[in-house]
Amino acid sequence: MKADLHTHSTASDGQYTPSELVRLAKSRGLEVLALTDHDTTEGLAEAAQAGEALKLRVIRGMELSAKEYPTFHILGYGIDPEAPALAGLCQEMRRGRDERSLRMVRFLKEQGVEIALSEVEELAGGSIVGRPHFAQVLVRHGFVPNNRAAFDRYLDTEEFHRRVERPKPPARVCVETLKAAGGKVSLAHPYQIGVDDGALEGIVRELAGYGLDAIECYYPKYTAQQQDFYLRLAEKYGLHITGGSDFHGEKVKPDISLAALELELDWLVS
Repeated sequence: MKADLHTHSTASDGQYTPSELVRLAKSRGLEVLALTDHDTTEGLAEAAQAGEALKLRVIRGMELSAKEYPTFHILGYGIDPEAPALAGLCQEMRRGRDERSLRMVRFLKEQGVEIALSEVEELAGGSIVGRPHFAQVLVRHGFVPNNRAAFDRYLDTEEFHRRVERPKPPARVCVETLKAAGGKVSLAHPYQIGVDDGALEGIVRELAGYGLDAIECYYPKYTAQQQDFYLRLAEKYGLHITGGSDFHGEKVKPDISLAALELELDWLVS
């Protein structure tokens, strides 16, 4: 099936509303789209309704951030947004992001960059405020030339993660909460964890013990060697294969387009 299992909407830090994203996916010839916004399920009902109208299968998903590493993300698919443990975790994550926004404003001011949180919140349109929204405001005011520079200079540095990063649940809690909500679970873009292959295999082995179902083996920024390694890990630990673009929209990630990956998804959509 032609699918993209890793996308974001305005419910978190994407450019398009959930329904706009579904229409875009339909126009690109996708058969399956997973909406996987960061730490929220707020866009899923709208996306599912749009998918029904356009006869595009929409998988209710999300992307949770785990605390063990700065960029350690767990994807959930086929989740029940009303599941009590998941709903509670989403509320906690929302509070953490709101508190982090205040710290980010103070942190940037200390770096000589003064912006108004109200402008960032207006750009977010009432959705969860994320670093890409801050990046866009930094670009708008000429502090950096593009979003990537905003992250490299301010929003993804060691100092930022040490002083500003929000509380996150352990990976085990992420996996078990998604599973308790009826979901299937995949490890997102493993290279971003930033560990060597041996340590990564240890992480996969541990997550498999918690109930991990899959690894995101196809992703636009993988090298051929990385992709081959993830495919081998999936085979070794009996995990399914997922893939996605991590699409946020061209204004947020100009170099990333929606994917149309040929994936075997009977385990996920049957």
